[in-house]
Amino acid sequence: MSETKDFDAIVIGSGLGGLSAAASLCAAGTRTLVLEGHYVAGGNSQVFRRKHKGMEYEFDVGIHYIGECQRGGAILSILNGLGLAERVVFRPLDSDGYSTLHFPDLSFKIPFGWDNYRARLHETFPNEPEAIDGVLDVMFEVADAGRKLGRGEIQIGEMMEKAPAFFSQGLRPITELFEEKKLSQEAAGVLLGEQGCYAVRPSETPVVMASGLTDHFLHGAYYPVGGGQVIAGRLIEAIRAFGGEVRTQSPVHHILIENGKAVGVVTGKKNRRPEEIRAPIVISNADLKRTVHELVGDENWAPETIKRVDEMKMSVPLFCAYIGLDIDLVEAGMPNSNHFIWGDYNIENVYDELDAGEFTSKAMCYITAASLKDPDSEHLAPRGHTNLQIMTLVPRDYSVWNVEKGPAEGGRYHRDPVYRERKEALMEQLMETAEQVIPDLRKHVVWKEAATPISQERFTRSTGGTSYGVEMSTTQVGPMRMGPQTEIEGLYLCGASAPSGPGIAGVMRGGVAAASEILGVDLMDKFLAGDVVGDRNALPDLCEGWDAWKESH
Repeated sequence: MSETKDFDAIVIGSGLGGLSAAASLCAAGTRTLVLEGHYVAGGNSQVFRRKHKGMEYEFDVGIHYIGECQRGGAILSILNGLGLAERVVFRPLDSDGYSTLHFPDLSFKIPFGWDNYRARLHETFPNEPEAIDGVLDVMFEVADAGRKLGRGEIQIGEMMEKAPAFFSQGLRPITELFEEKKLSQEAAGVLLGEQGCYAVRPSETPVVMASGLTDHFLHGAYYPVGGGQVIAGRLIEAIRAFGGEVRTQSPVHHILIENGKAVGVVTGKKNRRPEEIRAPIVISNADLKRTVHELVGDENWAPETIKRVDEMKMSVPLFCAYIGLDIDLVEAGMPNSNHFIWGDYNIENVYDELDAGEFTSKAMCYITAASLKDPDSEHLAPRGHTNLQIMTLVPRDYSVWNVEKGPAEGGRYHRDPVYRERKEALMEQLMETAEQVIPDLRKHVVWKEAATPISQERFTRSTGGTSYGVEMSTTQVGPMRMGPQTEIEGLYLCGASAPSGPGIAGVMRGGVAAASEILGVDLMDKFLAGDVVGDRNALPDLCEGWDAWKESH
């Protein structure tokens, strides 16, 4: 076994949480190494490319639309603090309807702004003004307090006086609030129409989660020009410019623990001589359960920690179809909006069916066209074509795919005929449903493929193939989660299962939080104040033709 001792810190996994942590540390002079098992860095922010009959498509894995990109927003503040603000450009979605919700007998366009949102709800449900106002007043107070707390504009000790609903309502199930205010099932369905962005059963969704997501997008919904890989590519560019290193195709086999301290990792490609890399700081951006059980080992944790982690429930996973169309939806005049099609206002029933191990056509059919969000991209799709993705929620149990064990445990699945048949059937069902929004869609398909939760596990090693990590439920939100600091000296956590939660803003905040713990400085406070920690002069010159996907190799 060879040994390397050149780094101050090591980050396992190159999702945006890990990259944000590494870039923050490198900007502060802590030489950091990022190790990624896949051939391209970026985790769920990465893209993949497909060539077909001389044409090329580039599909996003996980970035479809994001908030916190406006001036003063968390994502833009982090990028600015690392010297990258002008290197990532965000394009807003349709301000009058960044998402359009479709239910059996109504459609609802969600506009930017709480006041506009409230007014449109009143128009749509004219017989429920008191119920709508009662719910929105609580949601706004909880969300506003959470935002101010995250920005350091209010301290936790002031919350009881200045925002009492944060404590009295924040961890309460959102369904209880709806029932108390006598909100109709139809209006409740609309208020939860985007909940596929966190995938938690409504009766287990805390008010703070539902309110936070609503607030997140009402301040503006955006897409990064150049695709999701751009954020990862620029963070990698900063890491390298500030003295760090990013290595792909470098899976970590385990974390070295000596005398109760993390002292490095063992890495190396399959069938190659393993390499021991030592550093006094290790940050895991890997799946929480695999970090605890596989990378560290049960023997190095307190028994109560093992029990706590084992009892944590993962989020419901997603299925995604990646589709190339031979028509241009931009030229057709389709607005730059997401679409969520639900077969039932009662979303709780949808989760009943999912937890019973059933595919259900009632679950959201989420339709998003990258070509509408970034019409000038050279990579998304050939001229005159459209890059489209359709997603839905699926059961947690792998048996629905005829799979006994996932690829992380050595399971094989890709060539299984039943697996392929069920994947194809669900993809066809989603395309048929999507024709409610894009008529005759199936006549224009020139490329299609799909990813199941097992695909997600294969590439990210996430437990249960979920994109969102540990479920953000009433018993698993915020401080009830693990990290960023752990009981093992020198070991830190970030990623979707950390206290800041899933989503791009959540994991980037979590990465900065881990770096802040290590450095003993509240970097997020600095970033939100407009401070620039990263040395812009160290960054390479901006140049035409820069390719985020190639930068991430």
